Amino acid sequence: MNQPTNNPLVRLAEAGQAIWLDFLSRDFLAQGGLDKLVREDSLTGVTSNPSIFEKAMGHGEAYDEQLHAILYQTDAEPGDVYEKLAVRDIQTAADALRPVYDRLNGKDGYVSLEVSPYLAYDTEGTQAEARRLWQAVDRPNLMIKVPGTPDGVPAIRQLIEEGINVNVTLLFSRDAYRAVALAYIEGLEARVKAGKPVDRMASVASFFVSRIDTRIDKKIDDALKQPGADSARLNALKGRIAIANAKLAYQDYLELIGQDRWKALAQKGAQPQRLLWASTGTKNPAYPATLYVDELIGPDTVNTMPTATMDAFRQGGRVEVTLTRDVDKARRELDDAKALGLDLDTVTRELVDDGTRQFSDAFDALLGAVAAKRLTYLGEQINGVACDLPKPLAEAVEKCLDRARADGWMRRLWQHDAALWTGQQEDRWVGWLAAGQGKQVDADAIAALARDLQAERYTDAVLLGMGGSSLGPEVLAQALGESGQGLALHALDSTNPEEICAVERGIDIARTLFIVSSKSGSTLEPEILNAYFHAATVAAVGQENAGKHFVAITDPGSKLEAAARQAGYRAIFHGDPAIGGRYSVLSVFGMVPLGILGHNVAHFLETTQTMVRACGPSSPPSVNPGMRLGAILGEAARAGRDKLTVFASPTVASIGSWLEQLLAESTGKHGKGIVPVDLEPIGTPDVYGQDRVFAYLRCAEDDTTQLDAKVQALAAAGQPVIRITMPRRAAIGQEFFRWEIATAVAGAVIGIDPFDQPDVEASKIKTRALTDAYEKTGKLPPETPIAEDGDLAFYGDAALAADGTAEGVLRAHLARLGQGDYAAVLAYVARNAAHERQIANLRMTMRDRYKVATVGGFGPRFLHSTGQAYKGGPNSGVFLQITADPARDLSVPGRKISFGTVQAAQALGDLQVLAERGRRYLRVHIRGGDVESGLARLAKAVKQVTN
Repeated sequence: MNQPTNNPLVRLAEAGQAIWLDFLSRDFLAQGGLDKLVREDSLTGVTSNPSIFEKAMGHGEAYDEQLHAILYQTDAEPGDVYEKLAVRDIQTAADALRPVYDRLNGKDGYVSLEVSPYLAYDTEGTQAEARRLWQAVDRPNLMIKVPGTPDGVPAIRQLIEEGINVNVTLLFSRDAYRAVALAYIEGLEARVKAGKPVDRMASVASFFVSRIDTRIDKKIDDALKQPGADSARLNALKGRIAIANAKLAYQDYLELIGQDRWKALAQKGAQPQRLLWASTGTKNPAYPATLYVDELIGPDTVNTMPTATMDAFRQGGRVEVTLTRDVDKARRELDDAKALGLDLDTVTRELVDDGTRQFSDAFDALLGAVAAKRLTYLGEQINGVACDLPKPLAEAVEKCLDRARADGWMRRLWQHDAALWTGQQEDRWVGWLAAGQGKQVDADAIAALARDLQAERYTDAVLLGMGGSSLGPEVLAQALGESGQGLALHALDSTNPEEICAVERGIDIARTLFIVSSKSGSTLEPEILNAYFHAATVAAVGQENAGKHFVAITDPGSKLEAAARQAGYRAIFHGDPAIGGRYSVLSVFGMVPLGILGHNVAHFLETTQTMVRACGPSSPPSVNPGMRLGAILGEAARAGRDKLTVFASPTVASIGSWLEQLLAESTGKHGKGIVPVDLEPIGTPDVYGQDRVFAYLRCAEDDTTQLDAKVQALAAAGQPVIRITMPRRAAIGQEFFRWEIATAVAGAVIGIDPFDQPDVEASKIKTRALTDAYEKTGKLPPETPIAEDGDLAFYGDAALAADGTAEGVLRAHLARLGQGDYAAVLAYVARNAAHERQIANLRMTMRDRYKVATVGGFGPRFLHSTGQAYKGGPNSGVFLQITADPARDLSVPGRKISFGTVQAAQALGDLQVLAERGRRYLRVHIRGGDVESGLARLAKAVKQVTN
C-alpha cells in the first residue's frame, strides 16, 4: 500500500496495533468509505453493534429498497427483516476486507456482527443464534460478537470449538477477560483433540475503556464533596483508572501467551486472542479526543475507533508504544483507587449490566424503526388501529409500554415465561401462540373433509359446543358465511328447547353434519345435545350410517374421543391441551368449522399471520399492536375504566360475543378484571360515565358513516376510543390474534393469571348437583318467590319485596346501582332476534336512566363466557336474572332429565353462586311460557321505574 508515512493511523498499524472502525452503514459502504479507509489508513477491521445499526437503519431511506423487496417476496417479523438488512451490510464489508484477510493469512480483515443483546444471559440461545448468523453471512472473515457475561463464556468456548470466530464484547474487568481468554484456549484445545485445524481461527477480546472513567470520575466528584476528602489523590486519578485497568489486562495477556499451554497451541498455528480496545471515544470534553488511543498503543492489539476518534488521531495522533509503559504506576493507581473507596469491581459489574441494557435499548429502537416501516409498507394487508385516549391514560400507557420494553414482556410471553403473570402454571397454557402461526392444524386434512362433504351433498353443519368451542366458529360463520363451496354452519350452544327445535326445523338431518366440539370431552351441554341429535340421526339414516354424520373436535384421550371412536365418527380432530377454550379459535376448534364452511384454512391463517408477526417477540411494545392494545386495556382497568364497550360494523358484529368470553374469563377474577360490554346500543356522550373504554371494530366493506360519527362524538367528549379497521372481513383472524395477545398482556398489567377460570367451575358444580339430584328424585328444589305480579314471580332478597308489585321490586333492586357499577340482564330464554331486541331495549333504558354500563347474556351460553367475571371479577354488578317456563320441552335420550329442566338447573345454580359471592341479584321468572309477553311486561315495569 502506498500510504503516506506521515499518517498517524498508518504508523499505528506499523507499530503492531490493528485499526478497526466502530461504525457501519449502507450509505458509507456504497459511497466507498470503507474502501478509502482500507486504502489510505491501513484499516483492517470493522465492528458493529445494535447502537450502530440503529443509527444506520432507523433513520433515512438507505435501507428502504431492500426492506420493500424483502416484504414483497414474503412477509417477515421485524427481527427477521433487520437480520436480512444487517447480513447484507456485513457481507459487503467482509467482501471489501477479504483482500486484507487473505494478505494477512486470516490474522485480520474481520467484520463483527453481534448476537441479539437479549441473549446476553442465555448460553444456549447465544450458541444457536451465533451458528445461524455464521451460516447466514457465510464469510470466513466474520466474527460473531458474544458478550463476555458468565452465561456467554461457555458459549464462547463451544463456538470456538465449532470453528466460529468470536469477538467477545462487553469486557470491563480483568477477571472477565481472563475467563474468556481461558474459554478461547479451551475451545482451541478441543479442536486440536478432535483433529481439527486451528490456524485460521481468530478471536478478539473487546475490552471497554472510556465508560469506566465516566463512572469512576463521577464517583471521584462525589467523593470530593465529602468533608476531609483527599483532593490531590482523588484528582490525580481522574481519567486514569480505565487506562490503568487496560494496561494490566494487557499484562494478563502477556502472561497467558507466555505459558506452555498456549505455546503448544501456537505450534499448531493458533493465533492469540488479541485484546481489542473498545469504547475509545472520550466522553469527557476536558480530555484529549485521542486519549484512549494514545495511551494504549502496543503490539498484537486492536483499537476500534468511531469515525470522530479516527479523524482526530489522523490529524494529530502520536504513535508511541505506551501500553507497556508505566505498568507499576498503573498498579499503584488501581491500589490508590481501592484505598480511596473507588470500587472498580462493582463499577465493572454495573457496566456489564448497563452495557447489555444499552444495547438492548438500541436494539429495541432499531427493531421498532423496522417494525414501523414494515407496517407502513404492508398498508391494508394488516388491520389498522387508531386511538384517542385522555391524557392521563395515554401517559400511563406509555409508561407501561416502556416498562414492558425494559423488562422484555413480549419476548417473555413468546418464551412462555410464567413469571410474566403470577408465576404459577401460565406457561402450560400458551399453545395458542403456535396456533396463530398455523402450527396446530392440518389444513389439507380439513380441506379434504370439506371436499368429501360437498361430494356427498351435505348441506348443513350443526356445531354442538359451548364457550370457546362455539363462539369462534359462530363469529366465522356470521362474518364470512358459507363460501358457496361449503356447508351452512349453525352453532348451537344452548339447552333451551325452543332454540334446539329451531335448529332442528332448519335442517335436513339426512344431509347434515354434526360437529361435536368439546375440549374436555365431558361438558354437559354438548354431551346431551350430542345424545339428542345422534338419536335423531339414527332415526333418519339408520344406525349403520349415523357415524358418518358426526365429527368430533376434542383434546386427546377425552371421554368424547372414546365415544366418537365407538360410534364410528367420520373424523376426530385433536386439540392442543396447552390451549384454553377461549384462546382456541385459530386451532382446530375454529379452523375445522371454517373449512367446513368452504373457506381456505391455509389462506385464512396466512392472512392472520401478518398480525402474528406484528405481535411477535421482535416487535417492540410501542409498535406491537397486541402489546399496545393490552397496555391500554390493562391501564384503563387499573384507572377504573374497566368496562370495555364494543361496537362493531354489521359484517363483523358477532366478534363482540367472542371478545366477551376472551376478556371476561381471562381477566375477571380475584375481584379484578375487565367487564366487556357487547350489543349495548350506542348512545350520546351524556349517557356514559368515566368507567368506560370503547373499542370500535369496523370493516371497510360496510357503510359505517353513521356509526363513525357517533363514535367520533364519544372521542370528542374525552372518552377513550380504540378504532380498529379491517379492510376486508377475511382479515378477522388478525383480530383474533391481536386480542389474544392484548388479553394476555392486560392480565400481566392487572396482575392476574389470564389463562385460568376459577369461578366458572362453581356454577358447573352447582348444576351437576342439581341435575344429579333430579335424576334420583325427579324434581328440583322448591323455591318461594318474594313477590308475584301477574305472570312475573320474583326471587331474591326479601328486603326487595317492597309493596309486592313488579315496579316496587325492580325499583328497590335497581336503586342498588351506583357510580362505576354495571347492570346485567341474564336471560335463560331462547336466543332469537325478538328476544335480543327486547333485552337490548331493557338495557338501554337502564343505561340512560342510571348512566351505568349494561351487559346482557343468554343462559347457559354466558356461563361459559362472561360468567367468570360476574362471579370472580369486581363486585360492581347488579344482576337481573330472567327465567321462564318452557313453551315446550325436549327429553334427553337415556336420561330422566329434560333440556328445559337442565336449563332451569343451570339458572338456579348460577343464582346460588351469585348469592354465595355476595353479588346483588334478583331473579324474575316468566310463568306460562309466553316469553315475549313476559319480557314486554318486564320492560314496561322497568321503564316506569326509571321515568
